[in-house]
Amino acid sequence: MALDIERAEPTGDLSIAERGKDADGHVLTSDRRLYVQMLAFTGAGDTAALVEAVQGAGFDGVLYEDVNDPRGVALLTFSEDPAHFLDTVRPFVRAGAFGALTLRPEMTLLGRSYSIGYENDLNEALLARPRRTMLNPSWPWAVWYPLRRSGRFEQLPAEEQRKMLMEHGGIGRAYGRADHAHDVRLACHGLGTEDNDFIAGIVGPTLTGPSAVVQHMRKTQQTSLYLDKLGPFFVGRAVYQSPL
Repeated sequence: MALDIERAEPTGDLSIAERGKDADGHVLTSDRRLYVQMLAFTGAGDTAALVEAVQGAGFDGVLYEDVNDPRGVALLTFSEDPAHFLDTVRPFVRAGAFGALTLRPEMTLLGRSYSIGYENDLNEALLARPRRTMLNPSWPWAVWYPLRRSGRFEQLPAEEQRKMLMEHGGIGRAYGRADHAHDVRLACHGLGTEDNDFIAGIVGPTLTGPSAVVQHMRKTQQTSLYLDKLGPFFVGRAVYQSPL
């Protein structure tokens, strides 16, 4: 009998809740997560008017000056409700000081915070920590980029995938403990035009720290063997961050 593909249904757990575990091993779940968007522009002169606009916008965000474009800036905003980017951010950037700029759509990033199943405080991992990391005034330098894993990675046994991810996590934690760099990890499946899987934001007190993390990650098995795409990279320094 031929398989009726159109009527075939997925199997397994279809819950879209984020998951963690408490100290006793009990599963924790949460339907809350932080959506993060970065819009990059060119055509900016003095950024003072842009800073003033973001300060008075009524929402949290970061304004970066682009290291690689002398007239470039990027606006980073976030919310638990993705409608925020349409109902609030969209009209904001179409008017006033931002309305005169030219959007660079190839640099747009949109992702959501996610858990890996071991977090014992989901609100901290999904909401509070990413916000603190993005808005920390001691970490103004930032490198933001998307990435896409190869299909070969998804076909590896779960244990082999876990070991590779642990290698990445260990590198990130080591740089964080040394206060060289701190990361924001976002999933972006189906949320961008380039079919990427994840977004990484690496921030720190200097630009050297985030750059060193990217360099260190290149040597890992996952990056060297199982990535199809990395970038484009946005590199900048915060000229304004909302108060924590």
